Amino acid sequence: MATYRPDSNTLLADDSILEYVLETTVYPREHERLRELRLITQQHPKSFMGSSPDQMQFFSVLLKMIGASNTIEVGVFTGYSLLTTALALPAGGKVVAIDASREYYELGRPVIEKAGVAHKVDFREGDGVAELDKILSEDGGARAGTFDFAYADADKLQYAGYHERLLRLVRVGGAIAYDNTLWGGSVAMPRDKPGSSEYDRRVRDSFLEFNAAVAADDRVEACIVPIADGVTLCRRVK
Repeated sequence: MATYRPDSNTLLADDSILEYVLETTVYPREHERLRELRLITQQHPKSFMGSSPDQMQFFSVLLKMIGASNTIEVGVFTGYSLLTTALALPAGGKVVAIDASREYYELGRPVIEKAGVAHKVDFREGDGVAELDKILSEDGGARAGTFDFAYADADKLQYAGYHERLLRLVRVGGAIAYDNTLWGGSVAMPRDKPGSSEYDRRVRDSFLEFNAAVAADDRVEACIVPIADGVTLCRRVK
């Protein structure tokens, strides 16, 4: 079992393994604008909120494999994962990006513009659940079942709410990814582990319930990918 290290961005047994992955397959092919935004994000006081580059490379390949052109992202921060998605989409692709704060997104927006993909981004400021409800009601509900991919990395305690809405928005055969679902490995550890905060315990409990619910949900095929802080990946089947 991996050791719980709150200051680490990987669940791998040794950080040197992550460095090997990054140096071998990620950094050599990293888009220059992605590198620029990654470095900007790493200097932010809340850099822990950023997605890991190995995870983003995985998503980039996944998006291209499923031929995604219409996507949703709930939780944007500086836009590193958003830029990854925009670069992976075809010229006419779109990504609806939702975040409770525009402030962080504005840090990365100039880099997204330099990358030439700002026209693909539809940024919406607001609560994730509320904004998803708005999308579901747009055009008389015509947007339901029209998205190829969705990525949720916002309020961890609202994942169940995101799931119900994203299942209505993503098409059958499309994919939904939920970030941080292993929560530092705490889901496989005692709840009262020394050093964990009350918030960490609440999120751990929420993810135990969420992961179990997704595993039993016959509307999706699901797996937990032990990359970064854990990604629960779903394919909608009905």
